[in-house]
Amino acid sequence: MIEAVMLWNEPNNLSHWDFEIDQGWKIFAAMATSAAHAVRAENPRLPRVLGGISPIDPQFIRNMGEQCVLHHVEAVAVHGFPLDWNHWSIHEWPLKLDEIRAVTSLPVWVSEVGVSSFGAEEVQEFGLCRTAELLLGRVNRIHWYSLYDLPRAWPATTRHREAEGSSYYRHFYMGLLREDGAPKLALRHFHQYTPELGICQWFHFEDHRLEDAVERLKELGVKYLRTGLSWADSYRPDADRWFDRQMRALEDFDVTLTFCFTPESCGVRPHHTSPPRNVEEFADFCARMTRRYAC
Repeated sequence: MIEAVMLWNEPNNLSHWDFEIDQGWKIFAAMATSAAHAVRAENPRLPRVLGGISPIDPQFIRNMGEQCVLHHVEAVAVHGFPLDWNHWSIHEWPLKLDEIRAVTSLPVWVSEVGVSSFGAEEVQEFGLCRTAELLLGRVNRIHWYSLYDLPRAWPATTRHREAEGSSYYRHFYMGLLREDGAPKLALRHFHQYTPELGICQWFHFEDHRLEDAVERLKELGVKYLRTGLSWADSYRPDADRWFDRQMRALEDFDVTLTFCFTPESCGVRPHHTSPPRNVEEFADFCARMTRRYAC
């Protein structure tokens, strides 16, 4: 079941939105508003969530309010990785939520939170348990990132590999399971927090892990799942066939479905982070996916 759609992913992060082109996020605001209208026209009851922000920045949320984007969504979302990338302590999670609640009355979701095992699996184990203690009961949705490690043969979705050093490679160790499916220490605790604690798991185009992931998620008692359908992937041959397969496999979960990533042919620059030349094209994609999977 599709329980919500999310409009983009980390729009205030240079790895996911080129704000050098879009100073002040004016194009993003127009695109998000147009997409929100398109989703509402297809399914008036479907909640719309503003793409989860990283870093957690109340000024960005205030900006979205001033551009009236927040009038067209039912929730805002944040992403936090204090043990890996953020410059704040894991114990500050309640404060970070309060910072966002100070600038909007909308519900706040934590649509990505996680800890890498890059340094030690014990760090991830502690991070999972402490995160659950701090967040469960404070927000409507929490999606742990993620079930699987990113395969080392795949690139992380970033443009800063050479500059990031170890920060780049932490992307590959965020899973509760290693690339080969072997469990990490944190996995043994996860079932204690389900179903309230969900999972965010991105599936690549024709991802070989899909069926195994479904079995693993059910074993863990996961109810709430966040994943995505890529606008860029929709231009691949047989894209709808893959999208149909993915969504059929996930139909037993309450899915927050994220729409994001610009096709090279549609961007101001030929890159998935680029603002589109025509924001209505993204809205059309959102409408088509909503009509296909959430009506």
